[in-house]
Amino acid sequence: MIIFPAIDIQVGRVVRLIQGKFDQVSEYSQDPVEIACQWVNQGAQWLHLVDLDGAKLGKIQNYDTMTRIMDAVSVPVQIGGGIWTEKDIKNYIENGAGRVILGTRIIEDRGFLKEIVEKWGEKIAVALDCTNGMVAQRGWTTTTELKAADFAREMESAGVSTLIYTDIKRDGMLGGPDFEGLTTILKTVKVSVIASGGIASIEDIQKLRALNAPNLLGAITGKALYEGRLNLKEALQLCSQNE
Repeated sequence: MIIFPAIDIQVGRVVRLIQGKFDQVSEYSQDPVEIACQWVNQGAQWLHLVDLDGAKLGKIQNYDTMTRIMDAVSVPVQIGGGIWTEKDIKNYIENGAGRVILGTRIIEDRGFLKEIVEKWGEKIAVALDCTNGMVAQRGWTTTTELKAADFAREMESAGVSTLIYTDIKRDGMLGGPDFEGLTTILKTVKVSVIASGGIASIEDIQKLRALNAPNLLGAITGKALYEGRLNLKEALQLCSQNE
């Protein structure tokens, strides 16, 4: 299981939101590149980058910061937030992104997904951002009438190889992930799923591993790392052990 340290960017700064609320923000650094290198130096094999401004506005806002991070680190990154066009995807992948995360654009235009998956395959992931079992969009500011499990099935049928499941209500709350919702998704599809939202301790990592789900690719964690509640090296060591 892969641990993905999260680096959420707002106006060029590393921040974390509470439940995705843009008016509840904590700043952790004004140097995202330094933070990225810090996690890699501690052993991170992947990084999870989010352009929060882009997610809210529906257009990439922190491209230069993202590319500086990719230039500075030796590990692959997955990037989301405001990615709406084929040009956006192409630019990120050509600059070194290992995986590009699509959200609102896919919800609003399924035809676009088909074209993109055919072209870039496993480099495309879809965000399954949920609240009360329903899919959210527009930087988590609105909720759709799409059921998470139904949307996951649809994405699998469309050829998407990776889903990122986030329970919005738990994100940034340090109360543990939504094991029930996550388990439902893991049983609903066979494609890779990355858990996100609320992961706060080594015990949470142990519980995720104990699910013994072959398609649980990894877990994203942010606030717990920045506030010292989860030790990255310890989590990576745990996840490197044989099941």
